[in-house]
Amino acid sequence: MSRRLSAAACLVLASGATTARADPVAKWQLDASGLLYGELERTNVLEPTGRLTRLFGGGQTLSAAFGIDVVTGASPTGGIPTSTIQTTTTPSGRVKTETIGTVPTSQFSDTRYVLNLGWLKPWGGWLTTDLGAQYSNEKDYRSLGAEGKLSVALHRGLTTMTVGGGYNDDTVTPTGGTRAPLSDGTVIVGNDPNPKRVSSLLVGVSQVLSRRWMMSLTVSRMYEHGYLTEPYKVLSLVDSTTGDPVGQLTEGRPGTRDRKNVIVSSVYHFENDVLYASDRYYWDDWGIRSNAIDLKLRHDLTSRQYVEPHVRYYLQNQASFFHFALVQGAPVPQYASADYRLGDLQTLTLGGTYGFRPPHSPGEFAIRAEYMRQWGNSHPKEAIGTEQATDLSPPVHIGSLAVTYTVQF
Repeated sequence: MSRRLSAAACLVLASGATTARADPVAKWQLDASGLLYGELERTNVLEPTGRLTRLFGGGQTLSAAFGIDVVTGASPTGGIPTSTIQTTTTPSGRVKTETIGTVPTSQFSDTRYVLNLGWLKPWGGWLTTDLGAQYSNEKDYRSLGAEGKLSVALHRGLTTMTVGGGYNDDTVTPTGGTRAPLSDGTVIVGNDPNPKRVSSLLVGVSQVLSRRWMMSLTVSRMYEHGYLTEPYKVLSLVDSTTGDPVGQLTEGRPGTRDRKNVIVSSVYHFENDVLYASDRYYWDDWGIRSNAIDLKLRHDLTSRQYVEPHVRYYLQNQASFFHFALVQGAPVPQYASADYRLGDLQTLTLGGTYGFRPPHSPGEFAIRAEYMRQWGNSHPKEAIGTEQATDLSPPVHIGSLAVTYTVQF
């Protein structure tokens, strides 16, 4: 769970980062940042990060970054609300009592450590290589990966073609052992780490259309295979008449996932403002389709200050094996999950960044604040086949605050 939240947090943080103005005599650049991320009555993230970059002549750089994610709070288990008090046992053996009419959650805490290394090298002004490696570790998940990109500038730099790829070797070691999928949770199939492999490819092209306008198109594909189940998620078994939970099963997902997306982005420079726009369409063989529209407008207040409002809308349909719950006595499907992140989902993000360079001081600061409202589309009666009328996907309110500082020396 924490690795997904961290990934989302990193995206929020990166979008608020500043870019220091190039200093021709500088040999180093330091990027420091901190992120606070919170979901109302759910998950909280504290993420400090730092990156040190060695600047060489000709645009070559070597960088190393280290980050810590401290994640605490509660995460939905996948179970549905009940009309009676419900007592369950977590994988770690802790007994938890759910109140009437609330979405069941599980308390958790974790700390994730991340190390990233990068090398960017232009070759002769028309060819650029970008290589990277990363390692992360938390109590139940370890990831080791590498990636590389090759960019070629054509037509006097007006067109840039990019190809790249990456590979991750991950392991998942669930607390309390790996439980059998779609079981009552008491069957442990092993205590050894479960392998997960991720490979990715991308092809992109960017084009300068005029003195003010540039567009780009990126197509990427990611293939995952191995242990892709969320080990702590469950599905409720419900009574066919009342819709009340009478038990629960562990979730089970396919062992492979083929993910593809296409991103079209545009940057347009007005007299005083810069408009950033992108549209991302995603699809996979789990049946999920999504679209994300992202807009940012940078406005310079002075030569040392700017503001950048931001709006983003995301729409997703549910996976083919998503179920709010399973009816007791009905045939159990091959795969099933009640994870809300695989269901019908919409998010609306509103926020903005204030960036400034303090007078008589080196470096740049940026402060970014955002609010996100996330909600689903439940249709519980039709989805479960009972008289259950409780909202199974209530709105979630999310806030984040990121502060970044960049300095060259």
